[in-house]
Amino acid sequence: MKKLFAAIDVGSYELCMKIFEFGGKAGIREIDCIRHRIDIGNDTFHDHMISRDKMDELCEILKGFRRAMETYRCLDYLAYGTSAFREIENTGAVLDQIERRTGIRISVLSNSEQRFLEYKGAALKSGFEKYIQTGTAFVDIGGGSSQITLFDVGHLVTTVNLHIGTLRIRTKLRDMEPVYSDFETIIGEMVMNELDYFKELYLGDIKVDNIIIIDDYMSAIMETYGKRPEGHITSREYKDTMKALSVKSPYQIAAKLHIPEDNAAMLLPSAILVDRIINMTGAKDLYLPGVSLSDGIAYDYAHRKKYIRPLHDFGDDILSSAANTAAKYGSFDLITSKLTDASLIIFDATKKLHGMGSRERTLLNIASIMRNVGKYVSLSVPAETSYAIIKDSEIMGISHKERIMIATIVASSYPNNISYDFFRSAEFDQKDEIIMTKLTAILRVAVGLAMNTEKTMKDITAHIKDKKLIIKVTSKDRLLLEKGLFSQRTDTFEEVFGVTPVLIALRSDK
Repeated sequence: MKKLFAAIDVGSYELCMKIFEFGGKAGIREIDCIRHRIDIGNDTFHDHMISRDKMDELCEILKGFRRAMETYRCLDYLAYGTSAFREIENTGAVLDQIERRTGIRISVLSNSEQRFLEYKGAALKSGFEKYIQTGTAFVDIGGGSSQITLFDVGHLVTTVNLHIGTLRIRTKLRDMEPVYSDFETIIGEMVMNELDYFKELYLGDIKVDNIIIIDDYMSAIMETYGKRPEGHITSREYKDTMKALSVKSPYQIAAKLHIPEDNAAMLLPSAILVDRIINMTGAKDLYLPGVSLSDGIAYDYAHRKKYIRPLHDFGDDILSSAANTAAKYGSFDLITSKLTDASLIIFDATKKLHGMGSRERTLLNIASIMRNVGKYVSLSVPAETSYAIIKDSEIMGISHKERIMIATIVASSYPNNISYDFFRSAEFDQKDEIIMTKLTAILRVAVGLAMNTEKTMKDITAHIKDKKLIIKVTSKDRLLLEKGLFSQRTDTFEEVFGVTPVLIALRSDK
């Protein structure tokens, strides 16, 4: 049976609603797209508020979206706000007013959630898997910021958010009032200030062959080349186009590309950013899949509802993002590997006790991977420094709230550091407090099994028997330290689950 779904992107400079149809041979098919120009970001980036006039205009557009959904008899939708909403000081009040006036509930995506959805939209297009087998820069250009994610050998290597976006650059240009002939020079200098840091800190020895671009305005350049397989053009072709556009005013660019002048003004910052990334990386090929956040919203919804089966392992990308962040702080070592294995084995063995699912398992996995990042800064207060690092790190596909949850779990996993008052002071709801308490209890037990880099553990098994969690560890080494200190790590587990962890060490000569 076919089903309709609406994906609404409340962006900094434009509102977009796409209607999709799920089911049939195509799996997912776009059947309509409605766009409205509204400059919310200019208000929020400057004043951290939405003016009354803009609020009225925004609500009228959303009412129109609601009427369109009713016409299609589309009952299911998701609406997301992005960087413009993240800048608002009174976000809760604004979202409540919008819902009361329009009947549409908007959720605000964190930067990592937004980029992950846009990345999903691109990853489900043909050609993506082929490109990322070699060095690839995934460049997601937004109104307030841009994200560069590096892939190599099919895996995510690192992701970095740069404080340069089309609307933010355009706003700065408006304040400076330069002549058109200076646009490229000024924008280029703005961009390179950020890219130089990116190259020094993150690019390393990765050889970038391809650039995949997600942007609302770059498709106008692609259309000058007609239909190309997978939205592909060479860097040389792009450079030739840029050379021709850089000497023109927005009015002239709009006339040449057959787009509105406002779009041309937004296109130029994006085009110059991509041009400088080509210079920085030496990439030979560009891929413009022509997808937007609305596509990513629909693909993510379809995946969760099992309407489609993605070809790419997005869960692996989340863990790769965490592991690469941890590696920067020298913490993805033998202890971390043991800790991760032990945590997940205990989680899986106690499913009937904790009742948590795959998302909570991912949070525990990330907490295990990143537990020791704070030791890079301080060996005396690793709980506090780990908390600070994780709280402010960019982890692909993890929301801001989940990041704080992971940071809290890690901080509470250190001896004498768990505090239920701390869970409550973080202003989480009761459900989140319970999840953090359960995952902390599991992680503390796992830490007791991974305390020495020199000791090898061949097998770890766990099962519940007679109110006990029996953990068997096979090792050629004597686990004297682990056995001696193990009981100090089990108190929280006993309190939370009513079960006593017991460590049984088995000797192996191999």
